[in-house]
Amino acid sequence: MDIWYLGHSSFRLKGKTATVVTDPFDPKMVGMDFPKVEADIVTVSHDHRDHNQSDQVKGVKKVIKGPGEYEINGVSIVGIKTYHDSEKGEKRGKNTIYVFEIDDLRLAHLGDLGTKLSEKQIESMGEIDVLFIPIGGEYTINAQVAAQVARDIEPVIIVPMHYMQKGLKKDTFAKLTDEKPFINDLGLPVENEKRLNIRKLSLGEEQKIVIMERK
Repeated sequence: MDIWYLGHSSFRLKGKTATVVTDPFDPKMVGMDFPKVEADIVTVSHDHRDHNQSDQVKGVKKVIKGPGEYEINGVSIVGIKTYHDSEKGEKRGKNTIYVFEIDDLRLAHLGDLGTKLSEKQIESMGEIDVLFIPIGGEYTINAQVAAQVARDIEPVIIVPMHYMQKGLKKDTFAKLTDEKPFINDLGLPVENEKRLNIRKLSLGEEQKIVIMERK
């Protein structure tokens, strides 16, 4: 399968039978252009404008907006209820983690996770090959908590998202940290990629962080 980074918390996951876009955003709010993309499925982790703009994606057959089990065009998706803050949603509401099974790979997108995960939540996710994790703090878990969550889940590939980077609107996201504190805390090898091409048989077991450049 192929993975592209569309910016902020949005990725395009292209498998043999279907394509998924996660958390498409409002360019005016985020400050980045949203690429012209098509997909069969869109997942929305929570109902905020920097994550819920499914109309930015063309050709969509199904928009998924919450917990549950879904099977679409050969892609299995499980949505797991979590929170956008450490106060059980009192501050920012609910958040949905999505676990995807695409081309024999298991991928997890944590959305705007705002708190540590319980053992039960981690167990419900199963073994994860690729983890998309927010690391910037302020609106989500910070770098230190994100590093612990990544250790708990133990994926092979860890892809940071929702952090300070070039193009983000400064007045909205000024308090986000960049990727460096997360990288330093986790202490794993780091690669930079424009596109991830992943096959289960060649995945290996050595953990690494992949910093993705926008499509």
